[in-house]
Amino acid sequence: MKKIYQIKALLLVMTIAVLATSCKTEKVLPQKEALKDITGSWQVIKATRNGTDLTSIIDFSAFKINFASGGYTLVNRLPFLVTQDGAFALDDPEYPYKITFTAAGKTPVATAFTYPIVNGQRQLSLTFSPGCTNNSYVYVLQKVN
Repeated sequence: MKKIYQIKALLLVMTIAVLATSCKTEKVLPQKEALKDITGSWQVIKATRNGTDLTSIIDFSAFKINFASGGYTLVNRLPFLVTQDGAFALDDPEYPYKITFTAAGKTPVATAFTYPIVNGQRQLSLTFSPGCTNNSYVYVLQKVN
């Protein structure tokens, strides 16, 4: 009987020793998210208005938005959030949810903004209503190489 208690005590000591040495607290520092860089030329690959696909109806191939160091230029303008070239800003460079366009001499206009990777390609998705609030457009853009 005494031997059983000794074995149990030995097992308890060994268990405590193993747990004490294996439970080290590691300090995990959060990783800094890379800043979202949208510089370059972007073209529309999909466009919808009120859920209706416009891509097969309208030729968007000539329309481009060029982003460079805080500014943008529009090439072959189509219905869009702004009608003139100007400046842009992201609400948060690491986790952007909104982009603000400020056309030269105009009031800033902000819109919903997503920046997903789809099939290995970075895309921009802009949701906006130019003029009439009953019409909601979604432009999905992809960077032109």
